[in-house]
Amino acid sequence: MRIEFYTTPRKRSPVTDFIDKQPKQDQAVILAVLQDIADEGYGAKGCQFKQLEGKLWEIKIKAPSGGYRLIYVTLTGDLMLVLHSFKKKTQKTPKKELNIARKRLKEIL
Repeated sequence: MRIEFYTTPRKRSPVTDFIDKQPKQDQAVILAVLQDIADEGYGAKGCQFKQLEGKLWEIKIKAPSGGYRLIYVTLTGDLMLVLHSFKKKTQKTPKKELNIARKRLKEIL
């Protein structure tokens, strides 16, 4: 599976920026999980997948300092485009975070 991160029209990647700002141990876990997904697909270990709505799905990742969520969409078969990422603080996915992903999805479709 190929994994890419959403890029703004100005060629900035908010997902990469977010990951880069996390503690080094958490970065390592997140990147290892993404590599495992790239290698193993949806059978990857260390994460869970959950459909949020329509084409939007989330990857749940546990890291040393807490949980992380990456919201993505699958495009053209084996391309996973990660639209948004955030640190988990509540049981449900906050509307604010979901709205960011929805907006980015509209931009790319």
